[in-house]
Amino acid sequence: MDLALLGSLAALALIDSTSFGTLLIPIWLLLRPGPARAGRISIFLGTVAAFYFAVGLAVALGAGAFLPRIGGLLGTRPVAWAQLVLGVALFFVSFRLDRGRRKSSGGGRLIRWRERALADRGGVAGLAGLALAAAAAEVTTMLPYLAAIGLLTTSGLDPAGVALVMAGYCLLMIVPALLLLAARLAAGDRVTPLLTRISDWMVNSNALAWIVGIVGFLLARDAAFRLGLIGA
Repeated sequence: MDLALLGSLAALALIDSTSFGTLLIPIWLLLRPGPARAGRISIFLGTVAAFYFAVGLAVALGAGAFLPRIGGLLGTRPVAWAQLVLGVALFFVSFRLDRGRRKSSGGGRLIRWRERALADRGGVAGLAGLALAAAAAEVTTMLPYLAAIGLLTTSGLDPAGVALVMAGYCLLMIVPALLLLAARLAAGDRVTPLLTRISDWMVNSNALAWIVGIVGFLLARDAAFRLGLIGA
């Protein structure tokens, strides 16, 4: 695997780290009054990471079983040009996404996740169930994650390599939340204003637009490398 592809996967993982399952719900757990409950938050994040690892590995290896049959087609210049066009289209579409419609449709769901995450009902099992529900609800809408699986599937790695990279990808997805947990444990309520600002920004920001734009850029960049339009 070349450094350009590895960098693209790392960038996609960091984008995925800002989803409501990997960051927003953990922040709401950290905002709970009193000492930070590191064990519960770690269980939540570990469950989310394990879910994405299992799904990503299954999809990548399952698709890889068919690659010998379609590998020649995937490596052709027409397919690379199609990927380039798709990436450029996604990049420009990101500027036209309707911010108001997205905010009005997503706010209720975020509030429901917050209420469930902060409730004590169900204990550890309930928290793990919430993590699985959050991950399952997001998995088909996480464009960076799906793009990463596609890039990994065509990377030429053997199954052990795919598993190792996917494990690193899923770990990187939860690193920002783990860093905020460490800050909360070290500084206590002094980090509450920062956590609140991040939470408010995630709920109200135009996040989908820049996610689509970055994914489009990375897909176009990968295709441009394969076409020889830009150097490695």
